[in-house]
Amino acid sequence: MSLWDWSLRAWAAPGVEGACLDLQDAQGQNIPLLLWAGWCAATGRAPTEDDLEAACDTARVWQGTIVAPLRGVRRALKTRIPDLDEADREAVRDQVKRLEFDAERRLLAALEALSPPSAGPARPVLQALVAVARVWSPVTPRTALGLLADRLPA
Repeated sequence: MSLWDWSLRAWAAPGVEGACLDLQDAQGQNIPLLLWAGWCAATGRAPTEDDLEAACDTARVWQGTIVAPLRGVRRALKTRIPDLDEADREAVRDQVKRLEFDAERRLLAALEALSPPSAGPARPVLQALVAVARVWSPVTPRTALGLLADRLPA
């Protein structure tokens, strides 16, 4: 199963969206990167330290130059803006939302391209999430990662 298909299935699982958004907004984590780590574990892939660093570098470029700026615009357009037609604001917000979604999809494709081949049975998801979170940021939010690991599909 491709990373994209697995990610869509994971996002639809109960509690995954909330756990991911908490990790993103409160813990500074990168959702596509965490989904990649979960997919790697579920599909028996064992990224090396170099793989983890390459994945984080790729995610940082996408996050800093495309995804975060789009997210900022989308969130700014979430509230009413004086002197801006409500229908126009919502139409532009929807377009930005689609662009943000497409950028995250492309980031997932880039991460999948960096992935090692499947080399055996599924691995522990929490271990994979912690490994990538350690490379992504100086703080490893173990409790929040554990909640996500419990909700991700096998």
